Amino acid sequence: MTAVKTDTISVVIVEDFKLTRVGLRCALNANEDIEVIGECENANDGLTMIANQVPDVVLMDLGLPDINGIEATIKVKEINPNIKVVALTSHDREEEVIAALSSGATAYCLKDIDPHKLADVVRDVATGVCWLDPEIAQMALNAFPKTDNIGLLPSKGQDENRVPLTEREFEVLKHLVAGKSNTEIAKELIVSVHTAKAHVCSILQKMCVNDRVQAAVKAVKEGLV
Repeated sequence: MTAVKTDTISVVIVEDFKLTRVGLRCALNANEDIEVIGECENANDGLTMIANQVPDVVLMDLGLPDINGIEATIKVKEINPNIKVVALTSHDREEEVIAALSSGATAYCLKDIDPHKLADVVRDVATGVCWLDPEIAQMALNAFPKTDNIGLLPSKGQDENRVPLTEREFEVLKHLVAGKSNTEIAKELIVSVHTAKAHVCSILQKMCVNDRVQAAVKAVKEGLV
C-alpha cells in the first residue's frame, strides 16, 4: 500500500479566467510540497468543492462573475475557519482591494506575482502567516487621505485613543504595511528575527488586532503610516 503524503499543502483555485487558472496550477504544481487538488471558474462551484475537499489553502479571485470573491471568502471562513484564503486581484481595482482587506483572507496578492513568490506565500499562509503584497498596501495608502497628525505617540492636543507605539514599533509597522516578513524586518532594522517578532507581537497587542493584515489595514485606515 502506498504511503500517503501528509506534508503536502493542498490548494483549490477559484478563478474565472481559464488561462490564469492553468498558469496558477502549473506554477504551484511545480513545487513538490504543493498540490492543486481542484479548480473552479465561479464561486458557487468553488464553495461546493471547498466544502467537499477541505483544502489547506484557497486561491480566490476577487472579481468572480457570480458571487464575488469577497463574499466567497467570507463563506469559505464560515465553512471552515482553518482554511486559509489567498485573495488574488488585479492592478486596476482599487475599490475592490480596499473592500477585500476586511474579508478575512490571510494574504492579498496581485495576479502578476512571481510564481516562486506565490509558492512561498502559499507555504507561509498554510502555517498561519499573514501576507500583504507591497503594491496592494500602497494602493490602500493612496486611497485613504493623509492627515496632518500621523504620529503614533500621544502628544498634547492629540487624541488620547491613538495607539501608543514606540518609535521603534512605528518603524516596524511601516515595514509590516509594506508586506515585509519578520526576517526582512530584522534585516532592515539590523536586529534578530526574535526581536522583530517581539515588536510585531507588541504592535498587534497594542492595536487590538489578531494578525499582521488587520494591523496593516488599521494603520492605513487610521492614517498611522
